Amino acid sequence: MAGKVKWVTDIEKSVLINNFEKRGWVQVTENEDWNFYWMSVQTIRNVFSVETGYRLSDDQIVNHFPNHYELTRKDLMVKNIKRYRKELEKEGSPLAEKDESGKYLYLDFVPVTYMLPADYNLFVEEFRKSPSSTWIMKPCGKAQGKGIFLINKLSQIKKWSRDSKTSSFMTQSTKEAYVISLYINNPLLIGGRKFDLRLYVLVSTYRPLRCYMYKLGFCRFCTVKYTPSTSELDNMFVHLTNVAIQKHGEDYNHIHGGKWTVHNLRLYLESTRGKEVTSRLFDEIHWIIVQSLKAVAPVMNNDKHCFECYGYDIIIDDKLKPWLIEVNASPSLTSSTANDRILKYNLINDTLNIAVPNGEIPDCKWNKSPPKEVLGNYEILYDEELAQGDGADRELRSRPGQSLGPRGGRSRDSGRTVLTTWK
Repeated sequence: MAGKVKWVTDIEKSVLINNFEKRGWVQVTENEDWNFYWMSVQTIRNVFSVETGYRLSDDQIVNHFPNHYELTRKDLMVKNIKRYRKELEKEGSPLAEKDESGKYLYLDFVPVTYMLPADYNLFVEEFRKSPSSTWIMKPCGKAQGKGIFLINKLSQIKKWSRDSKTSSFMTQSTKEAYVISLYINNPLLIGGRKFDLRLYVLVSTYRPLRCYMYKLGFCRFCTVKYTPSTSELDNMFVHLTNVAIQKHGEDYNHIHGGKWTVHNLRLYLESTRGKEVTSRLFDEIHWIIVQSLKAVAPVMNNDKHCFECYGYDIIIDDKLKPWLIEVNASPSLTSSTANDRILKYNLINDTLNIAVPNGEIPDCKWNKSPPKEVLGNYEILYDEELAQGDGADRELRSRPGQSLGPRGGRSRDSGRTVLTTWK
């Protein structure tokens, strides 16, 4: 080994720093020579900016892709998925098949979504088709539940527009962009409460796509029992699962933090809905994640100095259909409970073992395909090179319901290309 890895971070979290120190790595400042920089999304913008950016050398790696926002900004994620659907349709792929009402049979995994103010007229048209439905508004560039609200009347949108800084609804320059999505008002409830899944997915390269699923995800529960009643639309303790919001609730439990492991969810569903149905649900979740990554792969700047660990947020409805809600570029590393701290420490440990093999000074020219022994709690979710080699990629694009299609539920390809069971 030519020397110790020199690290920098602008995110002062113990789960990061303890992992760097455990490896005997040396802390330096960003103005010194460094090999590994775990940075915030603001800093990555500067590193790769045309004006302020600099050229990274082969022994430097960072934890974000330059334009990760193609996946992690709510509006761009939806835009890229819509584009991906159209491309598959153009190719004549069976994956883009639709039912009589024009709904995608297999690619309908994000709620109907519009950008505001740009798509206002399209949204109004859709709203009028089912005026009793509820919609959720989210600012495109914010996280932790900030700025989110629910609406069920057009007048509420007009009020939002008036309350914004600009007088004209269609003036986009100074108005913050929002997405408005059809609210999933029939979520699967456990103990009467709504929850979502936070799953961690590591991407080491987009072209070819290689991604890993972390087995130790968790569910985040609301503190107040769910009701679709319009009188409770303003009660975020009923509707939003973000810990940043729920921790202020009267019924928030500081010991378990309103969290349940994915393993516990699986056991619960197996006992209440059956093993086969549960396996199919998890297969479908994995399938959605791979499709979302395939949707952004062509536009992602696949810089060899980069890897990224994403926080996927999934909601399951009462028909056991999973919905992709959003993807986070900087999933929280704050620990709300003792179990949380252990999980996040292990998550970073396993991520580093894949991103920085053997804890040695990185070399960007390596093929980013680590041996199975170092994966820890990660399992390979999809490997495009392997898939193309054995024809599974062709099946991914052409045989929904079989090899890798949603609701397939069969054993695939001995797990080499896609993770299918998750115990």
